[in-house]
Amino acid sequence: MSELIMECRNLSKRYGKHTALDGINLNLGCGRITGLLGPNGSGKTTLIKLANGLLRPSGGDVLITGKKPGVETKAVVSYLPDRFILDGWMRITELLSFFADFYADFRRDLAQTMLAGLGIEPGKRFKTLSKGTREKVQLVLVMARRARLYLLDEPIGGVDPAARDYIISTIISNYSEDAAVLISTHLIQDVERILDDIVFLKEGRIILQGAADDIRAEKGVSIDTLFRELFKC
Repeated sequence: MSELIMECRNLSKRYGKHTALDGINLNLGCGRITGLLGPNGSGKTTLIKLANGLLRPSGGDVLITGKKPGVETKAVVSYLPDRFILDGWMRITELLSFFADFYADFRRDLAQTMLAGLGIEPGKRFKTLSKGTREKVQLVLVMARRARLYLLDEPIGGVDPAARDYIISTIISNYSEDAAVLISTHLIQDVERILDDIVFLKEGRIILQGAADDIRAEKGVSIDTLFRELFKC
């Protein structure tokens, strides 16, 4: 069995009387891309924030390379949030320098190559970019790290369809076999081909998980079609 990068053991999170996650058990191994799929309010972002140490569990544990989220794990986790967190006044070149100073595993040359591939001028200020371009910049900064775990919360949500293939290829070509990727997204059709494993969340509970190929073979439909069937209004 490959080394476990992330482990959730009966993980729960409550906000007052509301239960956002309820007894999650999940393992992510090396060299695997896992799709975290579910409707709005299912607990996807909460799970990702717990793994990144931004929230504390109400019960159970989440472990990153065997350790609880903290200073040590932040050095091996590369996190893409579902909103903009970068200083809008900084130029892209300044953001590259900031990441290089802050993260020892940041590969500036790779970031520059990816920016060029997306046609993004590094001299522009972040706040002057379109929403889709800002999302591309954030993803480039995250994927240019040599991390053990990439937590990507809606990485292509605001990106035009023409750029999605490039971004998806960026994700799969810039993580190593000793790392794991967890992707939360609603755009399942766009990412399904790169997913090794699937986790379906509903109301804070896992209702289905396993290897994507096994699920497709068992259910006889694509992951996208299965999602639509399970979560139709």
